[in-house]
Amino acid sequence: MAGMTCYRQGKRSRMFYSFHVYRGRKNEKKGFAWEDYRDLIVRAHIQLGGPMVLVWDNLRAHLMPQMRAFIEANEDWLTVFQLPSYAPDLNPQEGVWSLVKRTIGNLAAANLNQLARAVKRSLKQIQYRPHLVDGCLAGTGLIMES
Repeated sequence: MAGMTCYRQGKRSRMFYSFHVYRGRKNEKKGFAWEDYRDLIVRAHIQLGGPMVLVWDNLRAHLMPQMRAFIEANEDWLTVFQLPSYAPDLNPQEGVWSLVKRTIGNLAAANLNQLARAVKRSLKQIQYRPHLVDGCLAGTGLIMES
């Protein structure tokens, strides 16, 4: 899973996410590559329709030379700040993951597909409840007062 919580003054808070299930198939990628994060950023930029300030953690894919080149090539609409190492309390997406874990905490999934459906359902529910996203942003001190 990869996700972004977004805030724009005067607009409702938004959350974008991408989801990949690894099934152990031959030549299947196990996780997200820098291109997946790039695509998520581009999708958010298109939907938000304006410049973005991205605050993210120090995940290895975020620090790849290709990702840095993408950021530099798009500095007219994309500004990136790195969070300090081990600072989940400053990352609003950690609050989203906590909400997801709460909703599936007692789920006895019969298989991986059932678990994936439950996670996607939970993410979709959060996505359409801006007050939950606001809470995750406010918990970090990153939400601005209007």
